[in-house]
Amino acid sequence: MPAYNYTAINDLGIKKKGILSADSERDARRLVKDLQLTPIKISESKDIGKALKIKNKDGNSGFGLATSYTDIKPIIKPFSNGLQDLIIGEDPFCPERIYEKIFKLTDTRQSNEKGWSREALIRISAALDIACWDLIGKASKIPLYKLFGGYRNKIPVYVTCAYYRDGKDEKELRKELQKLIKIGHQSFKVKVGGLSIKEDAKRLEIIRQEIGDDKDLMIDVNRAWDLKTAIEGVKEFERFNPTWIEEPVRWEDDRRNLKLLSQQTKIPLSGGESEITIYGCRSIVEENAIQILQFDCTMFGGFTNGKKLSALCELNHLDIAPHHDCYIHAPLVASSPSGRIVESFDDERDPLQAQLFENPHKMSNGWIHLNENPGLGLEISETALKKFGKLVYKNK
Repeated sequence: MPAYNYTAINDLGIKKKGILSADSERDARRLVKDLQLTPIKISESKDIGKALKIKNKDGNSGFGLATSYTDIKPIIKPFSNGLQDLIIGEDPFCPERIYEKIFKLTDTRQSNEKGWSREALIRISAALDIACWDLIGKASKIPLYKLFGGYRNKIPVYVTCAYYRDGKDEKELRKELQKLIKIGHQSFKVKVGGLSIKEDAKRLEIIRQEIGDDKDLMIDVNRAWDLKTAIEGVKEFERFNPTWIEEPVRWEDDRRNLKLLSQQTKIPLSGGESEITIYGCRSIVEENAIQILQFDCTMFGGFTNGKKLSALCELNHLDIAPHHDCYIHAPLVASSPSGRIVESFDDERDPLQAQLFENPHKMSNGWIHLNENPGLGLEISETALKKFGKLVYKNK
């Protein structure tokens, strides 16, 4: 889900600024109003990725990536007042121990006194874990997809598209899809929930016409529906033969409502990207309400917990289709029988995906072909770092 920066004023005329996640600019404006604020300016934020690089005494290095839809300052704050002292000197070949050490800080007096937010520690532990595994792979000279299990060396990939935007008409929607088809995409995930079911059905008719009946169509509601609307929506959308419907119900009682909804439709349901712990994902699985789990290793858990969830899904006959960051999640999905597919975006929507790595895994005709380079198999582009980012902390 994209992030949006906003500038607004409250009832006293005081200007407020912030950042929130929303499916579209229209949705972001609505969420700002829900905060009892009057929006002045809404703009999409590109600051959602936080990269972390580690090095051991032997000179081996690894990098990790964290995804966050909030301001970067609280995320990096722990590195300015002591967290680095708890990390430096740890053995990167012990990622389980390191992850638990950082994650357990979320409920300690130390973190409260130092102002380390729970989200910051969750994101940092995820990025650090990914970096440890990258280093382990590089030091061992083994690609992570093999180190994790080596089930296959290529995986399907879908493209997320058809976002809402004020002024976007049918002609532009068709042009967008035609461009993606020409590139070679075979599976498409599209957004609904921002309009009425009838209006979204008209959009889906256009989308199915353009991509044809032979390509996969996934439908992402982004938690926009209540249960009653969700039941109506899945019945209306069955005629489009969707591969799955993603996050169809609102967050407040989603586990129970997902189970109730699953009893009303034959369409597979998916979810999990909004969870922030492995335990939340486990609860969804235990409800027997979804068929595809969509956790995000860059938002919580890293590969250490990603591997556990992958195994849990395999044992429960579910698939995994991790949220976002196709090149980061590719080794995990390729390593297990439960790995189904990864998510990508076009270059305009996510320029970081296209430019962050010097040697991204090859993507063609709906597949990602993993290279045989050790670790993640990726090298960060210094040019991209200079273009999109800034150095916020470096250990002396």
